[in-house]
Amino acid sequence: MRRVLVLRPEPGAAATAARATALRLEAVVAPLFVASAVPWQAEGAEAFDALMLTSANAVRLGGEQLARYRRLPVFAVGEATAAAARGAGFTDVRAGESDAVALLDMVAAAGHRRVLHFAGREHRDVKHPALHLTRTIVYAVDPVAALSDVARSALADGAVALLHSPRAAAHFATLVGNGSAVRIAAISAAAASAAGEGWAAVAVAYHPDDAALLAAAARLCDQAD
Repeated sequence: MRRVLVLRPEPGAAATAARATALRLEAVVAPLFVASAVPWQAEGAEAFDALMLTSANAVRLGGEQLARYRRLPVFAVGEATAAAARGAGFTDVRAGESDAVALLDMVAAAGHRRVLHFAGREHRDVKHPALHLTRTIVYAVDPVAALSDVARSALADGAVALLHSPRAAAHFATLVGNGSAVRIAAISAAAASAAGEGWAAVAVAYHPDDAALLAAAARLCDQAD
């Protein structure tokens, strides 16, 4: 059975499920985390010359205050985050293809120096020597207390669990307990390491993105078939 268990929070979960379906994988969505808005304040847009976004959740949950920053050029991690920014009315949007560290290099190379980063409460504390980075927390992503019945049923039926981050991997391992009958696909070696040992099978994406993660999961599914 070519089935995957999508554990990342929305809106990413729906995007992953759609990509899985395109690859003829049956996707079961049961997020391990729930994203929610938090109150926030930041200096006005005039204090910055660029805006950094590392998750579509910053746009989805940032609220009406985001409109004050629409004149700023936006640098986003991934096309999905860039698309969310465009949908929120930002017009000068550029997508980086890698992670936050590479995105900061991109911002600096474009000549910007004062950067506002709308981030989640749990984030990588990345820096760049050429940039003055102000980080404002606009959302939080909190873990669920237990695996849902839907998730447990999918795992019992042989679904491959998709682990999109080390944090997700560690929390999944805690919730599952004995994973000797569970197969996992991890987005990176760090995520695989965070999941620990004892799984029925482990595959690691060759590149830290959704497409490579789904390809790794598909290989596990095909091996079982």
